[in-house]
Amino acid sequence: MSIKAYLILFFWVFSAFSCLFSSLTVAKSASRFPSSAIRAELAGKNSNKLYRAKYFTQILDHFNFNPRSYQRFQQRYLINETYWGGPKKNSPIFVYTGNEGDIEWFAQNTGFMYDVAPAFEALLVFIEHRFYGKSIPFGGDKDVAYSNASTLGYLTSAQALADYATLIIDLKRNLTAVDAPVVVFGGSYGGMLASWFRLKYPHIAIGALASSAPILNFDNITSPYSFNNIITRDFRSESENCYKVIKGSWEKIEKAGKRAGGLELLRESFGICKNYIDAGVLEGWLQTAFIYTAMTDYPTPSNFLNPLPPYPVKQMCKAIDDPKTGSDTFAKLYGAANVYYNYSGTATCFNLADSSDPHGLDMWGWQACTEMIMPTEGNNKESLFPESQWSYSDRAAGCKAYFGVDPRPCWITIEFGGHDIYRVLKRYGSNMIFFNGLRDPWSGGGVLKNISKTIVAIVAEQGAHHVDLRFATKEDPKWLQDVRQMEITIISKWISQYYHDLAHNF
Repeated sequence: MSIKAYLILFFWVFSAFSCLFSSLTVAKSASRFPSSAIRAELAGKNSNKLYRAKYFTQILDHFNFNPRSYQRFQQRYLINETYWGGPKKNSPIFVYTGNEGDIEWFAQNTGFMYDVAPAFEALLVFIEHRFYGKSIPFGGDKDVAYSNASTLGYLTSAQALADYATLIIDLKRNLTAVDAPVVVFGGSYGGMLASWFRLKYPHIAIGALASSAPILNFDNITSPYSFNNIITRDFRSESENCYKVIKGSWEKIEKAGKRAGGLELLRESFGICKNYIDAGVLEGWLQTAFIYTAMTDYPTPSNFLNPLPPYPVKQMCKAIDDPKTGSDTFAKLYGAANVYYNYSGTATCFNLADSSDPHGLDMWGWQACTEMIMPTEGNNKESLFPESQWSYSDRAAGCKAYFGVDPRPCWITIEFGGHDIYRVLKRYGSNMIFFNGLRDPWSGGGVLKNISKTIVAIVAEQGAHHVDLRFATKEDPKWLQDVRQMEITIISKWISQYYHDLAHNF
């Protein structure tokens, strides 16, 4: 595997929001997935009324006083004032700490904030992460901003958090809402940022809802086997036969790829477009489908990454267990892959060569090579995927060769903590909610038990990746409704306490 392919593969595995691994050639249409997925969770909602875009002139470097540090760039944020009670009432401001991509995608897929805004009379703000979407330093020129380590060196989580702090303070001042309480929200990497923001800037945010935030997936705190062990458990819980078919398929694909005519057999068996075929890439394409399906194993239909039915892991296993396919492993896997890549039924072939980046997520590779060293690639003998070990040296060598940088695998725990978190945060932290669904492979690196009375873990056995932040529907199971109600109750207490303290000058 090439260095670039290795880094991109890691990027695909981590990002909860990217589907860059493949696209579809669709009948009578030039569009490809996941370009349509950005509006997927809006079912019946007018995206034009969800927000309006604004820009804030942001400083390049918050932590140095070199001449270059004072350079500025335009940082995008989205705002919705529909339900805001206004500054005279000190109505709350709910801020989404943006992830590794276009902020509109996250704003359109974080329905929980819109759902609860009327009851709280909250102002909604979604801030885009630097170097993603349209928030590009160096004049907005990606060719310059992405060119080398000297420019990309300003892409860090600490700089992003300082961006959010600066923007929020300025926004409150301009709105004459200096005393309005701020609560931060985030999912996945955005959830990590929300929790870290509360710890770093408690004078700005009174609380944080961090959904599916693997803040413990660093520095030997979480096993590198945890991620794929959970995916294995998800599929095995649905069907032992399903698990065995997938587990035994990798060797069959490799053998087919090596024999004469084998690649054409694989192309025909999996409906691969005629432009490119490779056995290893095909395996990665299938593994991506299993990973993302486990992550988004939601109880209701979704289009978050790709159009998916309710409980898509169950549907994948149903396709694999279909007696009509007999003992044809490739036919079984093809049926499973179609659940993720072609549930709409419009694909004519699958394009393994496409590596487009429709949502501006590409620079996660830099973060994964500097501070975001999150071991997830380990596979034991029971794993759904081929047995393998996590290798930091491989990651470091790839990063050095591609970006010219040495990773700092311990920096996140130095900067934000992580070791002995239950003991440490009990002493100095407060007002945080950590939600994790145990069907989400990232939950292994999450906070899964209460730390204190005010740092609460909500764990849902049947939950998937930040399912609580999705738009609510009438079909949501009771456990999901209960999760959201718990979150609303806790946030209400934070705000009530804030108003009480404000009134009494505490």
